Amino acid sequence: SLSKKNSGETKDCFEKVNRGIFAFNQGLDNAVFEPLAKGYRKLPVPIRRGTSNVLDNLSTLITIPNNLLQGEVKKAGQNTIRFAVNTTLGILGIFDPASGLGFAVLEKEDYGQTLGTWGIGEGCYLVLPILGPSTVRDTIGMVGSTVGGGDPWYNVTVKNDTQYFTDFDYYGTRTTSGIDFRAKNIESFDSLEKNSIDLYASVKSLYLQDRNKKISNSKSSVETQDDSDWEEIDT
Repeated sequence: SLSKKNSGETKDCFEKVNRGIFAFNQGLDNAVFEPLAKGYRKLPVPIRRGTSNVLDNLSTLITIPNNLLQGEVKKAGQNTIRFAVNTTLGILGIFDPASGLGFAVLEKEDYGQTLGTWGIGEGCYLVLPILGPSTVRDTIGMVGSTVGGGDPWYNVTVKNDTQYFTDFDYYGTRTTSGIDFRAKNIESFDSLEKNSIDLYASVKSLYLQDRNKKISNSKSSVETQDDSDWEEIDT
């Protein structure tokens, strides 16, 4: 359950700085990520679908330990089987045979959500360069997952010098993930921007509502969003 700290309005302690970083991110998006996303959308559908599947499969590596930390042993087992099946039979996750075998896609979990379920308040709202909306709690969870070894994909690519993967494999997938989500939501972001008197405030509200929804495992939609990622703004 959500702590009482999560029930009130999240303080925007660094609003002036946040707005500056938000403006920087918007400029970077307009100059780099939106054009890349439009180019990405011109790729054949099977390639885009396969890329999304691979990225979703990798994200399961973060979800599994957080399932366990939240006491969701059954979900951790199901996600482990999904990952094993899709990585092998699905050729590194390009295909999704696990769903055909009855192992449905479950909600993504991360360390920020786990901290929330443990009753830790979100702290002040933050906007991170390039990465976008966050909170003190979510940022600590994200940094802790890499520095603390909670991200297996980071461990085998960046943290440890393995003969199979390089740093580029990690940062490449992170960049591709951002482009993939941006390509899926070009029209939605355009609509949000056109219909928002204050785009900064609208994005902040959507992010915070969605994070609280995920922590409480609520199935209700948040304004214009669907039930998967905060980034996947429903068209």
